[in-house]
Amino acid sequence: MIAYMNEQTGDVFAREMLLDRAFGPARFRKSSEKIRSGRLPSEGLALVARDGDRLVGSVRLWDATAGRIPLLLLGPLAVDDEYRGAGIGAALMRLAADRARAFGHGAVVLVGDEPYYRRFGFSTRGMQKLAMPGPFERARFLGLELVSGALDGAEGVLRPTGRLIPVQPATVAA
Repeated sequence: MIAYMNEQTGDVFAREMLLDRAFGPARFRKSSEKIRSGRLPSEGLALVARDGDRLVGSVRLWDATAGRIPLLLLGPLAVDDEYRGAGIGAALMRLAADRARAFGHGAVVLVGDEPYYRRFGFSTRGMQKLAMPGPFERARFLGLELVSGALDGAEGVLRPTGRLIPVQPATVAA
């Protein structure tokens, strides 16, 4: 039975291995990485799917802004190859959107496959004046308003606004 929950510190290695298998090293060259790099996901919006002790799915949302409009950037969403087609990605998407709405966020944007994300309400509507911080495919740049009108007035290049990853002090050998 698949369980959905918040990502834990101990999930980092398994999540990174899943993302490596799903996207390869090219994932670090995507425009979305410029928003994620050096940041923590939005509070309470890093989710995983588990089959027993095995991490089989992951989604994370990141705090960003477009002009003065706060929003979330979703991604990456990944499901282990052995579990594809079982509805895990869809369940993670619905849980992420429901939590984002419950936490008071107004909109979620992503760069992804429009036929897949359309079923969750994502579209290009309201995205014409927005851009990613680097190359991206305009037709794959999608938004979902969690609150009606949340993308009204959104324009410009997305910028990260989320919490920074804490810097660990260097230890000095005695």
